[in-house]
Amino acid sequence: VTIRLHDTARQAVVPFEPGPEVSLYVCGITPYDATHLGHAFTYLTFDVLVRRLEDLGHTVRMVRNITDVDDSILAKAKEINVDYLDLAAAETAEFQADIAALDLRPATAEPTATGSIDSMVELIGRLAEAGHTYTVDGTTFFDTATFPRFGDMCGYDEATMAGFAAERGGHPDDPRQRQPLDFVLWQAPVDDEPSWDSPFGPGRPGWHIECSAMSMAAHGPTVDLHGGGDDLIFPHHECEIAQSEAATGEPFARHWTHVGMVAYEGTKMSKSLGNLVFVRELRALHDPRAIRLALMAHHYRAGFEWFDGDIEDGITRLDRLVTASRRHRGPDPTPTLAAVRSAIDNDLDL
Repeated sequence: VTIRLHDTARQAVVPFEPGPEVSLYVCGITPYDATHLGHAFTYLTFDVLVRRLEDLGHTVRMVRNITDVDDSILAKAKEINVDYLDLAAAETAEFQADIAALDLRPATAEPTATGSIDSMVELIGRLAEAGHTYTVDGTTFFDTATFPRFGDMCGYDEATMAGFAAERGGHPDDPRQRQPLDFVLWQAPVDDEPSWDSPFGPGRPGWHIECSAMSMAAHGPTVDLHGGGDDLIFPHHECEIAQSEAATGEPFARHWTHVGMVAYEGTKMSKSLGNLVFVRELRALHDPRAIRLALMAHHYRAGFEWFDGDIEDGITRLDRLVTASRRHRGPDPTPTLAAVRSAIDNDLDL
């Protein structure tokens, strides 16, 4: 049996044929607010994939990181006057409760950014030795001109990449950068923000280097499958590829799988916009199994808009399944099970 899965780099549904042991890295949360349905939809997608791989006899090592230091969590901690690590711990605990309620498999490992600083410093050092970095005013950048394949995975033109970079944490207009698409590996300390010592000066890691270091620490230079929401295609995942492959000379990921966005009130769910539907609020009112089933009604790549009435569809599906499970007799389930497995094998087409 072969699972066929969309690969962003090839822009096609292709066979996903790992060995007996599968390495999977899924970009995790930045824990400065509660888990919303966009998070749940992403992690549910990979939960279905992991379950099917295990059903086929594979052993899956899934790593999902916790980004417990970055601009957003530091800003939120300052706003509410708490220590950023206390905020991260509290929101991570809420996330774990939501994940458990939705019956999602726990990650094999869940490294934190703050617990992986040494790996990041070592990786940046390798890039510096190979001539892929430059430092201005205490901030070390990745020089994209040294990596000709930059942008190949996403397939976007330079103007599109610059637009996404500006929207998603980059600074294409930063005069310190040699090229607009260069990105921060290590940033100089600012005021009372946390800072670590390094050979390139005190500071803290940039966003992208965190996931490269944590993935390679867990899986080595190449992971079988790397995934996340499709808003991470650029810049996050493209930057991960550049810095990882520049350091190792090996492919960073054999397969890239991205999950569509969940919208609410006409716009993608976003903490910055405040149009979020929180899992903890929904599960306080409804059976979490109904939430899971409501989300599973949508194909993972399509993206969709959540309406408040969607939970009723999940409740109806759950009631039908529970009623059927209580019957003492029924038709042979073998054809139905085969059809479900076949649908999952066809790009998780539930």
